[in-house]
Amino acid sequence: MKYYLVLLYFLFFFTNLSAQTFDIGHTTIDFYDSDRNRYIETEIYYPTDNPGENVPIEIGNFPVIVFGHGFLMDWGAYQNFWDELVPHGYVICFPTTEMSITPNHEDFGLDLKFIAAQMQNENLDNTSVFYNSLTPKTALIGHSMGGGAAFLAAENNLTISTLVNFASAETNPSAISVAINVTVPSLIFSGDDDCISPANTNQELMYTNLASECKTHINIINAGHCYFANTNFNCDFGESICNPSLNITREEQQQITFNFLNLWLDYTLNDNQDALISFNESLQDSTQINFSQNCNALNLEDLNIQSGFEMSPNPIIDELNLTIPLENIGGLFTIYNSVGQLIFQEIINNNIFQINLSSLSKGVYIIKYSKESLKLSSKFIKL
Repeated sequence: MKYYLVLLYFLFFFTNLSAQTFDIGHTTIDFYDSDRNRYIETEIYYPTDNPGENVPIEIGNFPVIVFGHGFLMDWGAYQNFWDELVPHGYVICFPTTEMSITPNHEDFGLDLKFIAAQMQNENLDNTSVFYNSLTPKTALIGHSMGGGAAFLAAENNLTISTLVNFASAETNPSAISVAINVTVPSLIFSGDDDCISPANTNQELMYTNLASECKTHINIINAGHCYFANTNFNCDFGESICNPSLNITREEQQQITFNFLNLWLDYTLNDNQDALISFNESLQDSTQINFSQNCNALNLEDLNIQSGFEMSPNPIIDELNLTIPLENIGGLFTIYNSVGQLIFQEIINNNIFQINLSSLSKGVYIIKYSKESLKLSSKFIKL
């Protein structure tokens, strides 16, 4: 065991040693959705070693973030997000649609969903700046109206890796209602002094309805609605009418937000298990937030191996071997990551079973085996 702990330490050490920050490149792409005969102008910021317009992307593979703007807020109000996230190795996309006084929420949600899919096509297009530079990991993110639209985009959408929202607002169709069909790991931010989209009538209801195996709601103490973004006249003016003096600065609210957001994205988009541990420790330690969390797969204390069920080796590098008593074959074998996403499932019809897991990222995984009333569970470390 001591050997494995030392090995894990060095893996983590060298992973962090190799981490780097990037400069920011920018391009504009006018995507076309042929199914809706609709153009979706999108402002995209990406990692580069030579900042500027339409410059080559840095060599590497980067996760994608698709970001929905708030009501009457253009993408420039969210420079704090691309300034924070792109240097850490994310590509962030801002659709500029539905900027009118009468936005169509359903169309905006479909725009977010389309861009998430289209960016994967860009990765395969040898004429694109993003050719062979993107991972399959994608986050849908939004603020206010864009947060509600991100729920619409995430409904029954298993191609994305996570949903994140900031002061998300109800939409038409209802973001609150479609949350029951959102199953990806989700993180919801609220401000407990938000008078535009109060948590108790918006984000709390969305959080409750979410079907995610792992979901977290962070309510920032004294935080407002507009301070998640940079200064924007329309948003700031509206909030000043109902709450003219917040007891927090914009910089403070954004720093608290990024402290948690960076860890969450590092886990869900980069498979960094240590980031998830730090995220949960920060939830417990922070005096600047209140939170709710329901992550079924994180409750490992109750998991036990039962007699006759054998798993080896642990930790594993490539192959996982299972032995199941003859009387218990024919059950469902599943593997989940530590936020409850299903990684693998198969009916086992032999008492000796081997699976190649070399493609899995390093981390902690949960296995479950069930047949009628029999429920077996354990966990393993993938090196």
